[in-house]
Amino acid sequence: MPVRCAWLAWLLPLLMGAGPGQALAQTAGRQQQLVRMVRQDCGACHGMRLNGGLGPALTPQALAERPLDSLVATILQGRPGTPMPPWQPLISEPEARWIAERLQAGFPEEPPKALR
Repeated sequence: MPVRCAWLAWLLPLLMGAGPGQALAQTAGRQQQLVRMVRQDCGACHGMRLNGGLGPALTPQALAERPLDSLVATILQGRPGTPMPPWQPLISEPEARWIAERLQAGFPEEPPKALR
C-alpha cells in the first residue's frame, strides 16, 4: 500500500497506546478525517464522486443490496486478488462500520478547505 499523509493522523494515537478507534472514533474531528480518507484515498479508485472507476461505485444505489457486515469486512480486510487494500491497519471496526453506514446512506462531502 502506498504511503499516505493520512498515516500521520494514525501514528500519534498508536504511539500513545490507544488503538485508532479508541477515543477518536466518534469525535467530529475524527469523522472529518474519515470523510477525507474516503473521498481522497478511496476516491482514487472508486471515483472522486464514488460513482466508480477502477473500483466499483460506492453509491447508496450500488450498495443497497449489500449486507452491512460484508461491507465492513471488505473495508477492513480488502479484497485479495484485487487492488482493494485492507484498511484494518489504519481504522477500527467501529470506524469501518461508520463508513459503511454512511456509504449506504449517501456519503458526506468534505467540508470546504477553509473549514478544515
